[in-house]
Amino acid sequence: MKRREFLIHGLGLASTAAGLASASAAAQSKESPAQGHRTLDLELFDAGRRRPVPTRLYLPLQAHPGKPVPLVVFSHGLGGSRMGYRYLASHWADAGMASLHPQHVGSDHEVWRGNPLELLQRLQSAARETEALARVLDLRFALDRILNSDHSGWIDASKIAVAGHSYGANTAMLSAGAKVDTGSALMNELQDSRIKVAILISAPPLVGQGPAAKVLGAVSVPTLHITSLEDTINIPGYRSTVQDRIAIFEAMARSSRTLAVYNTGGHSIFTDRTTRSGSETSARIKGATQALCTIFLRQTLGVGPQMSSMPAPGLQAPLHSGQQALPETPSAPQNLQQWRERHEGLLERFVSV
Repeated sequence: MKRREFLIHGLGLASTAAGLASASAAAQSKESPAQGHRTLDLELFDAGRRRPVPTRLYLPLQAHPGKPVPLVVFSHGLGGSRMGYRYLASHWADAGMASLHPQHVGSDHEVWRGNPLELLQRLQSAARETEALARVLDLRFALDRILNSDHSGWIDASKIAVAGHSYGANTAMLSAGAKVDTGSALMNELQDSRIKVAILISAPPLVGQGPAAKVLGAVSVPTLHITSLEDTINIPGYRSTVQDRIAIFEAMARSSRTLAVYNTGGHSIFTDRTTRSGSETSARIKGATQALCTIFLRQTLGVGPQMSSMPAPGLQAPLHSGQQALPETPSAPQNLQQWRERHEGLLERFVSV
């Protein structure tokens, strides 16, 4: 297998799931007072790469320059957009952690549009080495712009996490320190030292790179791995199962890491979609994933539980009558052991080392 194909098969996993521009920014904001956060849509443009990077920022109401909050930078799967994975982003923001969602224009929802007979070609193009590199640079660019914008004082630059689903988990792995050999110097220098924690959901393997330990053994930041028994993808010429996700978990021997394997739910259940698992199962998996990620982020980034959601001065209008933010309840799990006990019925396997 050619080195440049190291992500093509991995991307196939995601294919089933369905201004701060160079000098200024055009931003649209939407208040979500009942949820305790606000969203900002930023039309970013990387002039150096001549590449648009549309981005959505979920910002907790209580964030302000005197009280900066941690930030999760999230990479969507193939065919996604900055609008996706709202169930995670909103939950994190309600819990007091901002969430930044750049859109990868070469592998976003546009791949599903156009002539159906050319879909496979579009998917293969989105999976090429150039796009794999571009996605990592998208994350870095969006993070650079936020940390050098009017919102910089609202973000705690010492508490930055990266997360991603499917192809986005590949992107997150590269940002967190995975090493790939492609013959390109740029591909060997993708690790972002600002990343302190990584969340990998349904992570595909980086194939064609030799043993997983060689590729992932250098990752040293704490990692959370989430998958399910039914997280299996079959496409022409490729098959990947939950065992691939477990192998990635085991290969990160330098990382303090946690693995959660649900006993139900397929690859797409970790998106905003309900999927064929049904609304009840989907809601249970998503709720458990929200809580697990939040506990993990708090513990690894050193963040206390969110107890109030007072709006930042000048950012948020007062809550409407009868509306309130959604802080953690006293009965909510506060550590991994409590989370495991609460969701035991959903779990096939849970490991924290």
